[in-house]
Amino acid sequence: MLNLKDQNILILGLGESGLSMARWCVFCGANVWVVDDRETPPHLATLKAEMPQVQFIRGGFEAGVLNAVPVKAVFKSPGLSPTVVKDLWTHAQSLGLSVGTELTLFALAMNELKLKSLYAPNVLAVTGTNGKTTVTSLTAALLRRAHMTVAVAGNIGPALLDTLRTCLKPEMLEQLRAFDLAALEAQIAPSSAQAQALVAHEDIHEVSQKQLHEATGPELGEIGSENGDTDTDIGADGDDVPKALTQDKDEVPLEPLEEQGAVSDVTSLQARQSMTEPAPSALALASASGSATEVVIPFEQLRAQQLLERFPWLPDLPQTWVLELSSFQLQGVSEFEATAATILNISQDHLDWHSDMEDYIQAKAAIFGEKTQRILNREDPRVMAFVPAAKEKVKQALGAKTKSKASAAPIWVEFGYEMPVRAGDFGVEQVNGMAWLVRALPESGLKIKKNQALEELEIQRLMPVDALRIFGRHNASNALAALALASTTQAKLAPMLYALREYTGEPHRIQSVQIIEGVEYIDDSKGTNVGATVAALEGLGHDRKLVLILGGEAKGQDFSPLVQPINRFARAVILIGKDAQQIQEALSTVNVNIVRAQTMQDAVVQASRAAKSADAVILSPACSSFDMFNNYAHRAQVFVQAVQELSEMGAMQSNDDAMDLNSVAGPGPKVQA
Repeated sequence: MLNLKDQNILILGLGESGLSMARWCVFCGANVWVVDDRETPPHLATLKAEMPQVQFIRGGFEAGVLNAVPVKAVFKSPGLSPTVVKDLWTHAQSLGLSVGTELTLFALAMNELKLKSLYAPNVLAVTGTNGKTTVTSLTAALLRRAHMTVAVAGNIGPALLDTLRTCLKPEMLEQLRAFDLAALEAQIAPSSAQAQALVAHEDIHEVSQKQLHEATGPELGEIGSENGDTDTDIGADGDDVPKALTQDKDEVPLEPLEEQGAVSDVTSLQARQSMTEPAPSALALASASGSATEVVIPFEQLRAQQLLERFPWLPDLPQTWVLELSSFQLQGVSEFEATAATILNISQDHLDWHSDMEDYIQAKAAIFGEKTQRILNREDPRVMAFVPAAKEKVKQALGAKTKSKASAAPIWVEFGYEMPVRAGDFGVEQVNGMAWLVRALPESGLKIKKNQALEELEIQRLMPVDALRIFGRHNASNALAALALASTTQAKLAPMLYALREYTGEPHRIQSVQIIEGVEYIDDSKGTNVGATVAALEGLGHDRKLVLILGGEAKGQDFSPLVQPINRFARAVILIGKDAQQIQEALSTVNVNIVRAQTMQDAVVQASRAAKSADAVILSPACSSFDMFNNYAHRAQVFVQAVQELSEMGAMQSNDDAMDLNSVAGPGPKVQA
């Protein structure tokens, strides 16, 4: 961010992220070149209109580009696969140039903000083959309901850097460039040390107001209270009650208390409160019993106050960032360090972009930094492979008397559609035929035990699964993931549960369209891979039979994982799209009818014929849409239109039947169709 000023930067690709990177680099004062191999990139006109100073190069991503452009760093758009840019990328690294992606630039900017201003918000990151958008949106909704300021960005849109740029102004960057945090800390430290020395003196109660003022300096404020300030709440009977004892049970943090560490950044609740209040004194005296009681302003609080005076815009920055990150965005990133992150699930997807399944999994793994709290789906073995192992013991120098101690591994929390088996985990409990979202309360002050017996856990029931407005087993799991992720912040549980109950879901993800003659039609057009369709079948099929509309552009996927859920939950399968034959061959062992349809309208009609009353027809294609439609939203639009036409045809038929009955019956009461 700050170091980009006057640097020469090359950006590969002019899609949405490429345009966002160009805007960001120009905003930071860099000289920018953009290269794209398409004849007319989608955002070329916007680039020329907004940033005429940016140099555009139309051509391939060849190593020779670096001979023509005197750049110091190269950043790749996430949509470009590593194989496409391999030659240029390798050559850039051999020249010692900095290389990275959109997420690299975001991570570097956040690191600089922290180093310069101590801005350290919660960064919550979400990835997985399916459910990313739902969990990202839901997590943000939970936190906003708990009165936290939240920024949402990434694969869900808008772009990471566009969102960050809207939070800042050019003059803010100049203020940060001119500021020396180390110098401020050196200025504050002596005053803080002097104040603490005065408190420690045995004759402290005799210190005069003048001496105190001289010790702390006028810039650190005056005495805050004649009686002294204490960290207490007032009880019902007027007694002081320590705040730690008044904490609501629902607010127990997921991580053990000793793991949390001291909060000292300016985004903490304590710092935000201090920013809006006058600075208290460096110490206050109380002599009720003739002895001194010390109230020394911590160094961190003094520093936060000074930072606020220099950067009054700091409290306006988001307290929490919630990021949806695809494997494309995570590929090759090493600088990113989220506060907490989740991999929801892993199944085959984008194998036309990644070299193989292992490459896809490793890209997902980049969401976890060294200190990131991991939120893991215990029902997915591939996800559970990322349970952090204890780190190796640190070797001591020869002759050292101290024992070696293994450094703590990152904390992890599990979720899934079963009872939790560890303290702090989330799950589902069956109570008298009703399913409840629950969590096993963490043991306050104690580390979570890996194999703690279930009967030892204290289970807290949160809300019935039926109270959710998003339905399906997989959405209950998504709700638990969002709760687990949001609970890593300081947000209170009660308002988050209200938000969870109110959440209605994302467009084109398990959305009910209409019920016609007892058959419900469901739009899951965003189910663009096999894993998403498996989740939809398993999430909805326990209560009724399903007629599945499937097909499109296969993207090199293996469709065999669909065989078992189709056999178990489906009444019929309607195939559409370019790769319908390939999919039919992969499903040759299913024991239900497979019908081919040429258009979406035909598919809906065929599905209506196969369905019985109380069934559901679901569009969950497991494929991309580009063979027949502009995108998955356009595919959904055509599906909804076809369902509406089917409904109108049924209404017309009912009217015709009613007219025939009336004509036969002759005069008399009309028959209601």
